[in-house]
Amino acid sequence: MATQTETVRLGVVGLGFMGQTHATNATDLGHEVVAGADVVPETREEFAQSFGATTYEDVAAMYDEEALDAVAVSTPNAFHEDAVVAALERGYDVLCEKPLANDLASAERIAAAAADSDGFCMVNFHNRISTATEVFKDYQREGHFGEITHVDANYVRRRGIPGVGSWFTEKALSGGGAVVDIGVHAIDFALYLMDYPDVEDVFAVTRTEFGHREDYVDPGDWYDETEDAVFDVEDSATAMIRCADDRTISLEVTWAANQPGTQEFVARGTEAGATLDLGGEELTMFQSGTQGTDHTLDVTLSDGAIDRTGWEGSDERFLEAVAAGEAPELNTVDQGLTVQRVIDAIYRSAEAGTSVSVE
Repeated sequence: MATQTETVRLGVVGLGFMGQTHATNATDLGHEVVAGADVVPETREEFAQSFGATTYEDVAAMYDEEALDAVAVSTPNAFHEDAVVAALERGYDVLCEKPLANDLASAERIAAAAADSDGFCMVNFHNRISTATEVFKDYQREGHFGEITHVDANYVRRRGIPGVGSWFTEKALSGGGAVVDIGVHAIDFALYLMDYPDVEDVFAVTRTEFGHREDYVDPGDWYDETEDAVFDVEDSATAMIRCADDRTISLEVTWAANQPGTQEFVARGTEAGATLDLGGEELTMFQSGTQGTDHTLDVTLSDGAIDRTGWEGSDERFLEAVAAGEAPELNTVDQGLTVQRVIDAIYRSAEAGTSVSVE
C-alpha cells in the first residue's frame, strides 16, 4: 500500500472503456498510471500511447515486474477472479468492476483471498456516489426515516440491449444478462439504502423476450447482431427479495421493455420515505406532521452538490483509501459477495419456479 503522502502507482487490467476511464480519473486526481494489461495488442498500444504506461499481455508479468500500489480490474466478469486474486496475493489493493465475479463460487474465492491479503478489495458500485444519495444517507443516520422496511428498485431500459455477440450477451463470459449487467447496481443500491440487512429469500422470474427477435427496434443503436452472435442470457427479471425482519425489496430490471425507462428507487420508512434515481442528483422526501393541522409534506432537494460523483467519485475514494493505507467502508468485498449471492438466488429461483434461500 502507498502511504498517505505518496502518489498512488496504479496498474490497470482490462484496457477497454472502463479501464481507460479508471486510468483517466487516476491521472486527473494526481496519481500515476504506470502499467496496463490486456490480451488485445491494439488495445495495449492505444493505452500505452494515451497514458505513457508500460503494457503487458500477461497479468502476472505486470504484477511481478512493476512496483504497484494498487490495481483496477475491468475485464469481462469471467476473468475477474484470476486478476483480482493474483493482485491480492501480492498485497495490492484492488478496485474490481461489478459484479465481483461471473458466479458465486468465483466471488467466494475472491472474498477469501481478500480476507487473507494485506491489501483490500473494493467493488465499483459507483452509483452510490451521488448528491441525492449522500443527502439521503445523512438524513438516515440522523433517524429521519425511522426503519426502511421496503425499497422499490427499478432499472428499466426501454431499449438498451448491449451489442449482441459481445461478452455482455454470452453467459460463459458474463455470468448472465440484464441482472448481472445493470441489476447488480439496483440490488446493491437497494441494499445500501436499507443499510445492508441480511438477505434471506428470493422469488424471481427471468425472461428473454427481445434478444432473439429479428424485428427488434433499437433507436439508440445498442444492438449489433452478427451471424455468429451469442445471446444466451436473460433480458429482464422481476424479483421479490426478503431480508431480515421481513424487510423487502421489489426489483424490476430490464435491458428492453415496452414501457418508459426509469431508474427510480422508492424507500419507505416508518417515519418518512424518499424517492431518488440511481446515481441521480434529485431527492424528494415524503413526510407528515401535525403542525397547524394533520398534513403530508413533500420536500425536494435543491441546490448543492458533492464535488465528484459516479465513476470519478468511486475512483477518488478508492485511491484515497490506498494512499491512507486503510480499507474503505464503502463498497466492500463482503457487500459485493452479498450482491453475488442475491444474483445467484435470482437465477436459482427462476429455474426452480419457487422461492429459494439465499444461503
